[in-house]
Amino acid sequence: MKFSTLLRHFREGAKNILRNGWMSFASMSSIFISLFILGIFILLAVNVNSMADQIESRVQIRVFLQTTVEEAKVTELQNKIGNIQEVSKVTFVSKEDGLAILRESMGEENGDWLEGYNNENNPLPVSFTIEVYDPQTVDDVAAQIQAINDADETGPIYRIKYGQGTVEMLFKVTNAVRNIGFGIVIGLAVTAMLLISNTIKMTIINRRREIGIMKLVGATNAFIRWPFFVEGAMIGFISSALTTGAVLFGYSKIISLTQLDMSLMLITLVPIKEIGWLTAGLILVIGTLIGMLGSTISIRKYLKV
Repeated sequence: MKFSTLLRHFREGAKNILRNGWMSFASMSSIFISLFILGIFILLAVNVNSMADQIESRVQIRVFLQTTVEEAKVTELQNKIGNIQEVSKVTFVSKEDGLAILRESMGEENGDWLEGYNNENNPLPVSFTIEVYDPQTVDDVAAQIQAINDADETGPIYRIKYGQGTVEMLFKVTNAVRNIGFGIVIGLAVTAMLLISNTIKMTIINRRREIGIMKLVGATNAFIRWPFFVEGAMIGFISSALTTGAVLFGYSKIISLTQLDMSLMLITLVPIKEIGWLTAGLILVIGTLIGMLGSTISIRKYLKV
């Protein structure tokens, strides 16, 4: 196709948008509303997945040792646990560190009864805090640690704590939330495509006489189709660009308003710099493709004159 012909198609597509102002506005409004809802659910799905990851990342295994265990045995056990493939980090917690952590967790008001304890009469055992690469493997790692202890004649471990039962339920809930969020986004994307396609189809039906006249004077299908193709692409792009601006502006306001409250819960929303380009790209691509496909599919019927 010659550049001059392509330029002509773009010029005609732009003129058609202005010439059919109300129908173009209806198409843009339909695309804007549909993509706005889709964009909100994309942001929601990404943040729900991020929050699930944040919650899961806090899952740790605490291994408490017998108070009489020797220092050499502690080092040996730490090395064995660290050699487990799924373990990413093993942190030794001394009796003094354990007492300090307990005081901090109890708070100033409830920690008064700990004032009588010091390094000499500290009743707390030494322990390990264990982190894993994949939180879903925490149950398996705990079983491997228990097997290490069972194989040792002295049995240095007296307790392994990782919230058994609660952790499994947590993983089931987070996985369900991820799957439901993904399903909602896919469903909304399909719904948006159908709604927008029907709106563009109404635009084409309103101009079927114009298409019929062009066919009768000898215009080829490609010559007729291209301006509509360009028009649909422009409508889709303009609408999705406006949607992107509205969605990201609203998201930035939500982040600024809820940043303090969310940080108090130790959960943070995904920063806009990390999610903005992805969201903008998805909305722009989906909107433009829907505009082009909607015009192409809808006009096909009226080219058979």
